[in-house]
Amino acid sequence: MTGFTPDLLNRCISCGFCLPACPTYALTKDETSSPRGRINLMRALEEGSLPADDLRLGEEASFCLGCRACETVCPAGVRYGALLEEWRDRQWQGAARPPVVRLLMFAVNARWRVRLMGLLRRHARTPDRPAGPHLMLGCFERALFPRVSRAALRLLPELAVPAAQGCCGALHAHNGDSERGRALAAELGRRLPGVIVTTSGGCAAHLADVLGRDRVKELSEYVTGRPAAGPPPEPPATDDAGPAPLPARPLRIALQDSCHLRNGLGVWREPRALLERIGEYVELPSAGTCCGAAGSYALVRPRDSRRVLDAKLDEIEAAGLDCVAVVNPGCHRQLDQGLRRRKSAVRAVHLAELLAGPIDHLEAAPRPTNR
Repeated sequence: MTGFTPDLLNRCISCGFCLPACPTYALTKDETSSPRGRINLMRALEEGSLPADDLRLGEEASFCLGCRACETVCPAGVRYGALLEEWRDRQWQGAARPPVVRLLMFAVNARWRVRLMGLLRRHARTPDRPAGPHLMLGCFERALFPRVSRAALRLLPELAVPAAQGCCGALHAHNGDSERGRALAAELGRRLPGVIVTTSGGCAAHLADVLGRDRVKELSEYVTGRPAAGPPPEPPATDDAGPAPLPARPLRIALQDSCHLRNGLGVWREPRALLERIGEYVELPSAGTCCGAAGSYALVRPRDSRRVLDAKLDEIEAAGLDCVAVVNPGCHRQLDQGLRRRKSAVRAVHLAELLAGPIDHLEAAPRPTNR
């Protein structure tokens, strides 16, 4: 059984600056459900003053969203995300790992199963090019939102998109199997040499941690960093785009940050700059806070996930938006389902689709009337 890295665990000075940034502390106002409280639990586990089967340990290891918002306000530079991974490596073994997580990890452990998930969905494909840059398809995005990779390829036709890609390992790293998570990321790095462009903030952060920051670019980062970065290119006419008419007014667009992209990689200005080029950008007060998706969290703790999401949906609907842009498939699924459940006119749309537009499923939506 692995332990905690002393330098990580001892860095916390218990100042409490992290408490206001923590979504679960905001829900409960319980110190134990804050980063500081959880680090104290980790210390107790490490020192042996709490047994590994103590119910508080299991509950808090599961209740934490892993959004890493605490890292951005920590004056001591505590790498809480790394600590959480070490905690779950220690506690989420065998039957202690949530069953739905075990099922998801089984599904993506073999490359052929990942490919099978997207076999019937028309995600982007091109012949491989040895030097890249490559577009990473992602495990679940290729099955749930295959139109995202098609949009990314329309926007960036220089990308190679081979279908034979596996999982990046973020799912494993966040759910108690860091070693396997790093091995999968390294394997994907060998299969996709050169720069890897992703449409998933969570995958980007994990890949960058394993492969190095210079090899991994999230889509908005790649677009804004191109040598001749200007307005997004006009998309070619394709069956994907459809003949949807241009809107009579600029789209009102907000952004839901990806927690790992914003808090892990510091990428948050780039998607906003791109959205400002294509519509009326609206900054939501909660844009930088977790939507409750948090990787597998929405499946492991659906009730708590909804509690985190509900206030955000209220804010989105009150802002009179046409759509809320997302940069991560987990956030995409979470907001899409939440808005549809409310029968909202607002749509959740990936940034790649907005940049590559026009978007038939967005243009067909009724316009909001509540502003």
